[in-house]
Amino acid sequence: MEETGGKHGQNGSPELSLRPLDLSDIDDFMVWAADDKVSRFCTWDTYTSKEAGIDFIENTVIPHPWFRAICLDNKAIGAISVSAKNGGDRCRGELGYVLASKYWGKGIATKAVKMVASTIFKEWPHLERLEALVDVENGGSQRVLEKAGFHREGVLRKFRIRKGRTRDKVIYSLLSIDPQS
Repeated sequence: MEETGGKHGQNGSPELSLRPLDLSDIDDFMVWAADDKVSRFCTWDTYTSKEAGIDFIENTVIPHPWFRAICLDNKAIGAISVSAKNGGDRCRGELGYVLASKYWGKGIATKAVKMVASTIFKEWPHLERLEALVDVENGGSQRVLEKAGFHREGVLRKFRIRKGRTRDKVIYSLLSIDPQS
């Protein structure tokens, strides 16, 4: 994916970019990872120590094949990833994203998802389907995907245990042959 630096857009507003997340982002990472509002619908629990955040970046983020920081003027305000499937499912990838709560409702997550959707099928030509699973109660994330051109396929009932409760998930998809907005 083409990554852009920390320049201002044409109208002087901060520029949104995606780039690898690394250890130098730990303080920015902790802003959203330590926020209970942000982690509410995530598979991970709220981070309570910088050391745990460093461990996550070193052992999960850096070796991950497609994990990026969502940045405004090169400051990490969230993250987005695509996880590849294996074997007979290798035609699919799962999209995940997180954004610091102070940036919710500003179209940033939608723009980041569109950025990924516009390039991932070129970067990973074996990929035919990008999918996302969203908690049924997470209306904001559902709107992000719909605005980014994903198709709501249905509800997977009692699909995943998250934080001690079995949860229903809405499944969304975008195919490599779908028009990209």
